[in-house]
Amino acid sequence: MLPNCLYVIFGVILCILIVFCCAFYWKRRRIIHKVCCMCMEDKCRLLDDLVRPFGYSYVVSQDLFTTRIDAWQREFGYCGLYDKTAAGFHMIIDCLPVYFNYCGRTWMIEFWKGQYGINTGCEIGVYYADSIVEKEQLKKTLFECVDNEDMQKLSFTLSKKGCDLARLSGRHWWLTAFLTGEFSRPSELTMDVRMTLADCEMAEAFADGLLRTGYDKRIYLSGNQVAFTFKKGIKCKGLLRRIQAFIVQVCNRFWCRVFRMATRPFQMTVDRVLYLYFFLPFAFRRTFRRNRFRKSRKGKR
Repeated sequence: MLPNCLYVIFGVILCILIVFCCAFYWKRRRIIHKVCCMCMEDKCRLLDDLVRPFGYSYVVSQDLFTTRIDAWQREFGYCGLYDKTAAGFHMIIDCLPVYFNYCGRTWMIEFWKGQYGINTGCEIGVYYADSIVEKEQLKKTLFECVDNEDMQKLSFTLSKKGCDLARLSGRHWWLTAFLTGEFSRPSELTMDVRMTLADCEMAEAFADGLLRTGYDKRIYLSGNQVAFTFKKGIKCKGLLRRIQAFIVQVCNRFWCRVFRMATRPFQMTVDRVLYLYFFLPFAFRRTFRRNRFRKSRKGKR
């Protein structure tokens, strides 16, 4: 027979668990009611205020997040070597960096698509160096984000198995789309890209750079406009990298399911994320902490 003290301890623990479960249940019900009572305008305004410090804004018409032009990430540059570390930050993505020379500088316009933690997304980033960079140094050079006058008109349609997920366009330095809670393999995603560059010379230089990557599909070139389809990117080389990518994707799929289950009463991202913010603030912060190793251009100088 158990000593009386053990019965008492067991009873106390059971009571604590019951109280905790009841408090959890009522808090959850109260927050669900709070989110449901908010009008869409208030929800979007609050969500934009919450994600602005992370460099993002919410696009209600497509239920996704995109990068702000004044995002803090603009103070940072990008290097081709960083793509190799993406899996360490739970990003399993196809990359297509295009290098070309124009107006005395080497430019890099890079395209990404794939899984970013619990987000399916894609990106177009526009960068340049201060001068012409030798071919051997391209992947080692830290490229700066372009200034306002050098931003280009970018446009993309992200599709998954033939169904459109996102369609965005605008004059930008880093045009992105992220769909929270959506899981995808990079090979399932297709990115139809259209860009209006500064002039015909720049468009032709970009097209030549795209061909040098080994791109073997059709490129549409008309004046200063370029259009192409990004389907295949740079693949992981080596058995260990493929194993790492597999393990990371298993984790990403698991956390996507956890996110959708935890926010199950809701369907729209704005409701799901606000629910997280009110109920689990640490989970909200984790959702938007898209890590990517970058160095400040100020540090470079």
